[in-house]
Amino acid sequence: MFFVYIIRSKIRSRYYTGSTEDLEERLRQHNAGKVKSTKAYRPWDIAYTETFERREDAYARERQIKAYKGGEAFRKLLGK
Repeated sequence: MFFVYIIRSKIRSRYYTGSTEDLEERLRQHNAGKVKSTKAYRPWDIAYTETFERREDAYARERQIKAYKGGEAFRKLLGK
């Protein structure tokens, strides 16, 4: 299984969207500061996930969510 995820910074109004095969390990990497683009905004928690059987499908969905650029579609996805 592959996951598309959105994490939310607990200290700032920031979100990060990614995809992975191991969601728990990936969140650990973000919170340990091992991901350059999220290091400054630690700690993170999971705000949203979707599950896919194929890596290609997860990556395509990740790109689609990133294209929302925090607009109305992004807020709807998070239920805001």
